Amino acid sequence: MEKETLSEEQPALRYSDEELQEFKELILEKLAKARSDMENFRSAMNGSSGNDITDTAPTFKILEEGQQTLFKEENAQLASRLEKYIKNLEAALVRIENKTYGICRATGKLIPKERLRSVPHATLSVEAKMDEKRRKQ
Repeated sequence: MEKETLSEEQPALRYSDEELQEFKELILEKLAKARSDMENFRSAMNGSSGNDITDTAPTFKILEEGQQTLFKEENAQLASRLEKYIKNLEAALVRIENKTYGICRATGKLIPKERLRSVPHATLSVEAKMDEKRRKQ
């Protein structure tokens, strides 16, 4: 009886294979969407959309070029963030394969499922993330 009580008090060390599969499917969906978005950014940045300033009157060319440059810079920033997001999702897939997914790297405890469903590449629990932010301030 005493052994049963101890095992009930012990927190789970990792998510089950079924739970990991659920997270894997979620991550693969998000990864497919992010890769599709990345392709859209790349085509927009390469100018392959066909919307250029070649048919614009000379007086508007300067304004159009400035707007186009701004648009490309914004897209480059978004693409950079998206690239980082894709790498984080891919790293999460590796953690799933290693069965270390969902374990907070600061506390060693399981990150709640709700957090992982909203931020599937999370490596810190909300509390650990808040502590990290406080230390940086």
